Amino acid sequence: MATHNPYITPKLFKFFRELKKNNDREWFEANKQRYEDEVRTPLLTFIDDFAEPLYKISPHFRADARKVGGSLFRIFRDVRFSKDKTPYKLQAGVHFRHENAKDAHAPGFYLHLEPGEVFFGAGIWHPETAVARQIRAAIVEHPDRWKKAMKSAPFAKHGYALAGESLKRPPAGVDADHPLLEDLKRKDFIAVAASTEKEVCAPDFPKLFAERCKSTSAFVKFLSEAVEQPF
Repeated sequence: MATHNPYITPKLFKFFRELKKNNDREWFEANKQRYEDEVRTPLLTFIDDFAEPLYKISPHFRADARKVGGSLFRIFRDVRFSKDKTPYKLQAGVHFRHENAKDAHAPGFYLHLEPGEVFFGAGIWHPETAVARQIRAAIVEHPDRWKKAMKSAPFAKHGYALAGESLKRPPAGVDADHPLLEDLKRKDFIAVAASTEKEVCAPDFPKLFAERCKSTSAFVKFLSEAVEQPF
């Protein structure tokens, strides 16, 4: 067993704390090598090394260690439609997508690394309207399977809970007194479990993350099948 974690260290969080105070191109250019050495390269190595554990959870998800367009989200913010014009994200995000996903709007496993906010995620964030309808239809058709996925022992043990945005009113075709109304009103079908900087910097982090992903298997399987994808 490794005596240290070569992927995520306190240096990563220190980099983002400093970036928060200096979110401009001049500072970033002066600290670009730090970003490469302390954030990007170690995380790309983690992604590459996580391919095998991920395959054991499901052979249909991909650990893509490409520098651009892979599992590691880019650090540059899309500021075109935002009042906030700061150029850089203040966190690292790693997303292990389904093999048939063309973008983030499909089942996946997620790791969020931000000073003061570290969490593991699973599911589908901001699905398109047609995809959300498919998921709601599956919940209506298989309520027991949905509830079982939510209440599986590993899911609960590791502190996963549904998160994200919801509709203000019942979606079309759903009765206001449906017993699963709150789940059917969801716009995001994601489950999140909080973690800590200490936990993700620990030597056993890769094993821990694999366990956390596996604990959401019933949930991710339900969503995958709801959108007609294999798990």
